[in-house]
Amino acid sequence: MPDPTEVLKGALSLTVEDRAALAEKILATLDDLDEQEAERHWAKEAQRRLEEYRAGRGVTVDARDVAEKAARLFR
Repeated sequence: MPDPTEVLKGALSLTVEDRAALAEKILATLDDLDEQEAERHWAKEAQRRLEEYRAGRGVTVDARDVAEKAARLFR
């Protein structure tokens, strides 16, 4: 299996158009996950974020700021 760091380095060297096309293809593969697998991945990510927060490495954003930004983006 290729090293993810090396794959990322290669992907970041692509043009914007090629990076967008690659991202779209990668994201499309996530649609193939069944519900249990997706839930497992989200739980793992939530745990990782909680550990980052508790270790003082996570950045928090006030919920009001998030809501305001979302409202601006969807106007």
